Amino acid sequence: MDKFIPKFTITNRMTAAITQIERVRGFLDAAKLSKEWIEDIGNEALMKEAHHTTHIEGTQLTLDQAERLWNGKPVPEADPEDVRELLNYRSAFEFVSESLNNGDPITESLIREIHHHLVAGVRGGKATPGKYRQIQNYVVNSITGKVIYTPPSALDVPIMMSELVQWLNSNNEIHPVIASGIAQFQLVHIHPFLDGNGRTSRLLSTLCLYKAGYDFKRLFSISEYYDRDRPTFYKSIQSVRESNMDMTEWLDYFTTGLETQMIEVKKQGEQVIQRDILISKNGLNKRQGKALEYLFQQGKITIQDYQSLFPKVNRRTLQRDLKFMLDKELLISKGETNQLEYQLRK
Repeated sequence: MDKFIPKFTITNRMTAAITQIERVRGFLDAAKLSKEWIEDIGNEALMKEAHHTTHIEGTQLTLDQAERLWNGKPVPEADPEDVRELLNYRSAFEFVSESLNNGDPITESLIREIHHHLVAGVRGGKATPGKYRQIQNYVVNSITGKVIYTPPSALDVPIMMSELVQWLNSNNEIHPVIASGIAQFQLVHIHPFLDGNGRTSRLLSTLCLYKAGYDFKRLFSISEYYDRDRPTFYKSIQSVRESNMDMTEWLDYFTTGLETQMIEVKKQGEQVIQRDILISKNGLNKRQGKALEYLFQQGKITIQDYQSLFPKVNRRTLQRDLKFMLDKELLISKGETNQLEYQLRK
């Protein structure tokens, strides 16, 4: 078998996306973002990634259920298998973080270990965690039952995986964002495991980015973009096989996805900087700071919304908070007395 040499062309779309990604990277490195905010948003991004990467593979949890499970709350109505898959992602991510801290290179055993964490104890252990498949598998359309893709033979898996890892560790002159997109596609293409290939490929892609110094303070979820429009995601993967293994269309899609997520992260970062300036300039308390954050995200807030943020705080206290912000001319109010809606003053 030949050495793995990915085939693609750098397009204007990729260049524009990477320029934007680099800008956000620079912004995040330079911005004075509070440690507490980075922790909060980082945890939320990780929860979203766990939710979307498993949702793509067919779990039925809603984002709200995923959030409750993530924070250790019971969700009795959820399928135990779905719960396990979601929480497995956390364990896989912790393993990846540890290997990053230790500076471990990307090896086949590392990829197998990621897979082990992702599928351990799921679907009756049929996925043989951490082991390459010994049989031919197929990718089937879940609705029509039609075979969409026949992966390489089981005999080729170890050879192709060894070539992929060799390529990942070779000092090629490819931009890290492009390299992580190639890694994601190639692992899905080889389909080395019986189950969990998609999840493993997306986590491998994230690991490649982090390793190259593109961790963006871990504030993004790559799978959220794919899950929003799955047909386009699958079509982009399929495009490589339809164009004689040329990855250009897939990499256009991949870099655009990352760019979209980065623009969202930057917007959130700019809002939090603005929020912090307003807090210190106007002497706002922690609750009022939270109200500002809510306003930036939702555009408006009612006393009921504010109460849902602080259910244990007396309504009068919350009304005083909002009145103080009105007096400071931070907010404007609209509507009837008991239906007041507060918005940020432009």
